[in-house]
Amino acid sequence: MIKKILIANRGEIACRVIKTARKMGIKTVAVYSDADKNGLHVSMADEAIHIGPPAANQSYLVMDKIMDAIELSGADAVHPGYGFLSENPEFAKLLKKKKIAFIGPNPKAIEAMGDKITSKELAKKAGVSTVPGHMGLIEDAEEAVKISQKVGYPVMIKASAGGGGKGMRIAWNDEEAREGFQASKNEAANSFGDDRIFIEKFVEQPRHIEIQVLGDKHGNVIYLNERECSIQRRNQKVIEEAPSPFLDEKTRAAMGAESVALAKAVDYDSAGTVEFIVDKDKNFYFLEMNTRLQVEHPVTELITGIDLVEQMIRSAQGEKLNIKQKDVGIDGWAIESRIYAEDPFRNFLPSIGRLVRYRPPAEGTLDNGAIIRNDTGVFEGGEISMYYDPMIAKLCTWGEDRGQAIEAMKDALDTFELEGIGHNIPFLQAVYDHDRFERGDITTAFIADEYPEGFEGADVNTGHVRKIAAVCALMHDISENRAAEISGSLPNHERHVPDKWGVQVKMADGDSLHYTAEIKGERGLRTIVVDNPEEDKAAIEMEVLSSWKPGRSLVRAYVDNKPFNFRAEKCAEGYHVWHRGCEFKVAVRTPRGAELARLMPVKVPPDTSNLLLCPMPGVIVSVLVEEGQEVQDGQALAIVEAMKMENTLRAEKKSIVAKINCAAGDNLAVDDVIMEFETK
Repeated sequence: MIKKILIANRGEIACRVIKTARKMGIKTVAVYSDADKNGLHVSMADEAIHIGPPAANQSYLVMDKIMDAIELSGADAVHPGYGFLSENPEFAKLLKKKKIAFIGPNPKAIEAMGDKITSKELAKKAGVSTVPGHMGLIEDAEEAVKISQKVGYPVMIKASAGGGGKGMRIAWNDEEAREGFQASKNEAANSFGDDRIFIEKFVEQPRHIEIQVLGDKHGNVIYLNERECSIQRRNQKVIEEAPSPFLDEKTRAAMGAESVALAKAVDYDSAGTVEFIVDKDKNFYFLEMNTRLQVEHPVTELITGIDLVEQMIRSAQGEKLNIKQKDVGIDGWAIESRIYAEDPFRNFLPSIGRLVRYRPPAEGTLDNGAIIRNDTGVFEGGEISMYYDPMIAKLCTWGEDRGQAIEAMKDALDTFELEGIGHNIPFLQAVYDHDRFERGDITTAFIADEYPEGFEGADVNTGHVRKIAAVCALMHDISENRAAEISGSLPNHERHVPDKWGVQVKMADGDSLHYTAEIKGERGLRTIVVDNPEEDKAAIEMEVLSSWKPGRSLVRAYVDNKPFNFRAEKCAEGYHVWHRGCEFKVAVRTPRGAELARLMPVKVPPDTSNLLLCPMPGVIVSVLVEEGQEVQDGQALAIVEAMKMENTLRAEKKSIVAKINCAAGDNLAVDDVIMEFETK
């Protein structure tokens, strides 16, 4: 039996494995780089061992350092998590040679399925339908172009050893095939130490649906239903749910049967995932098999009640699978939101820095029966570095049906306090409020379809704005009454707090809505009459209850007996408010002050249209133009690398390069000027 597990990983997945090991009475060993010396997984484990510098290729990817840590700790098993060495067959072979249990599939299965080219050939032999493409190795960009022309655009250029969206590009023409081949090759070499590339047909408007499989060392394999992972950006999943709102029982069973057949073909023994793309007619095609625990495994656990990490450990111990296919059901609905350190308003570019505030919603069962789960590897005051994946947390909700799970997720995101770095919570909130998502009408092109010019915030719900005006008026009233009490305790300092306020709610696009808010009643449940003189509508009376106190950034309120929560910061004359993917500046003034404020001139932001600004902290890989050169709309100007991803920056209009302020190898911060233009 396994007594001590070394976790050859970091962050949230290391913490996740520790939780199950602790439940099973198994001791754990964490490994950490210089960048992770204060990591949450380090403090959670029973012991921790330092393995080197921050760069993964000098620490987490170095097998010798992991083996030294195993010997030093006396661990008798290793859980690799996902990424890093999790799908490296040589690592699994080395552990087997040293008689250390590998909590994952056997080396043969990893070798067969971990290589995307080999796996597709094996899938065909096992009777699994596959996507048309060229599975042979590709030597250079020109060969990639010829193959792409033969397969037919659009094509997907992919790293054979890839994963997590790295080393993947979609090409729609020869130029993009040439450029994408080189970028994919570079990313693959940096992330996986393997730069082999293959090309396959890109199925337009597909859904990304995957089947979770589970096997043991005695030939038993079952499938645990599916996960829908179609909401993606840069080929990386953002939102996952189980089950899929698209599949019927017949298609689910067919996909499950093919997944089990493929797993049995390679004697698969552990948790694994078979990924498919599914077209509008429910035709499905094998994409790849991930021979490890998936990032999105919690949603499967929530609808099946099966702890996948526990099953992996039991399989590694040689135990027989004690779950039959007939025992696997679907209980309710689960959704996972990947909370990333990235700026959705800057095309989802990575963000780094310190988590000044990190207060996720409390985990557990809510009054209505919904469940909140949050898998994380960070803590308030911790740092998001440039060396690793920018994931902060995986926020999950469970409900009796899809509607309840979505509503629970909306409420949970409303109360997720996260400050100090850019993050994607506003984008997630916008997706959950989108009618297409609510209908389940989603594909992998959802983000490109709905936000073709990039994410600029959610559509403003005027009903929500009116509630924000009412709650902010109450917050201002609470603050003013508090100040009046302090003043009233001093001699000759009585202060009267008015009961009517002018509220201006300014949207991100600069437009404003103006309200008057009259507050009635004693403290506690207040009646607020909100009126917008510019609208041809009667004033609306709302009952508002809130225990908010000045200084709190999370505002919890009830409006007409329904929860209404948002984040707010005090600013000049009012509050900076974030709610459901929208950002507002709310000014609360006396009626006369509001009247005069509307006469003030509007401040015009500086013009940066003739500058190429660095959109994220990163390293300049190359500058592709010269001073004095004329560039065209869409032309590649420079390549910036951040968190192992190469980002090509392009010209937004025809112009002439007037000045270049950096060179390859330079480290830049957000908004550093890369080059300046002279408009032609």
